[in-house]
Amino acid sequence: MLSRADGIPLSLDLTTLAVAATFVAALIGLVLLLASRQDRIPALAWWGAAYLLGGLAVGVWCVEDLVSPPLPRGFGSAMLFVACGMMWSAARLFHGRPVLWGAMCAGATLWLALSLVPGVLKASETRATLSLIIIACYTFITAAELWRERRRALIRRWPALFVPILHAAVFLFPIPLAALMPEQAGMLSLTSGWIAVFMLEVMLYVVGMAFIVLVLSKDRALHVHKTAAMTDPLTGLFNRRGFREASERLALRAKPGGATLSVLMCDLDHFKSINDRFGHGVGDATLRLFAATMRSTMRTNDIIGRMGGEEFAVILIGGSPEARAAGERVRVAFEQAAAEIRGCAVGGTVSIGISAGAAGLPFEVLLRQADAALYRAKAQGRNCLAVSEGLLDVEAGAGDTPDADPTTDQAGTEPASGRASVAA
Repeated sequence: MLSRADGIPLSLDLTTLAVAATFVAALIGLVLLLASRQDRIPALAWWGAAYLLGGLAVGVWCVEDLVSPPLPRGFGSAMLFVACGMMWSAARLFHGRPVLWGAMCAGATLWLALSLVPGVLKASETRATLSLIIIACYTFITAAELWRERRRALIRRWPALFVPILHAAVFLFPIPLAALMPEQAGMLSLTSGWIAVFMLEVMLYVVGMAFIVLVLSKDRALHVHKTAAMTDPLTGLFNRRGFREASERLALRAKPGGATLSVLMCDLDHFKSINDRFGHGVGDATLRLFAATMRSTMRTNDIIGRMGGEEFAVILIGGSPEARAAGERVRVAFEQAAAEIRGCAVGGTVSIGISAGAAGLPFEVLLRQADAALYRAKAQGRNCLAVSEGLLDVEAGAGDTPDADPTTDQAGTEPASGRASVAA
């Protein structure tokens, strides 16, 4: 009940509100279904179908006692609970999690099962309380599904969390309030007074969540396209563009602390010969194997990319000792893994050039130094590491240990596995 400016009370017709809510939900459901076809996002289709089912449920709920023969009591409410479960499932699908069919239909199943038990849901207060709890529970877990993606930059987490929680709170509010009211008032009278508020809030919730879901979907689509533009399709690593952007972000994070960055340039030895002898299928498998080897041996925060052809690069936080240790792990692991690929005695190996410098050093300088060290590793006989430290290039053979300093031995002479040379 509202009051107009002239003091005459203004009554909200519940039937009109129910019809409006039905049409609003159906219209937005159609919009979401059309958007799902355009963007090819299954979650939008589920959300749109949930809105259509919810709108139909409200219509059935209003007329279930008027049609002939009458529908089973509580049928409209059960449809509404399934719609709430579908919205929760849509939130799961949006982030790649499977649909839990049993949990999605649990609210409706519980409602229908209790409706068949004589006397359990006979009291209107009990039916109202149970329906409010079921709707609120589905809304809370929908918010929880969206909140689980809080670490992803594309998630608009605050609106996605606040709107469903507010919706659930509105539905739960009459339950504790009824406990504070006189016994003769009861839950039924309270919810009857709140029914107009429910209808208005539901329409606002439907519109608000549809807007949020569409924004999230557009963000997801942009994220997918951007990821595809920066990812090598064969190996799943960064391509040259993605590697450069990720490396610049890593350098910006490392610069305030004065950290050292290292770059590893990796080139598969005699890769053209592998393609010529065994075919491009084995060549592609070799590239994928090396990418998998790098992912399994490098640290999770190291940036790995395919620069083109059989050439790969890594940038990591740390100096030459850490880079030498990482490069040696990659070299040994790949030599063992690539001995035989698809039944072919490939015997793949990799040569690696390493450079290190302060985070403020231009990225191109580190790349040039690492590339120059890579050529020295190739000239040294392949399947080895060459380390460039400033103007000093040190070549480490395959037999070197990663923790040893390859520049000199204990007597200050050149190690047996390599030689020191001053770059021009």
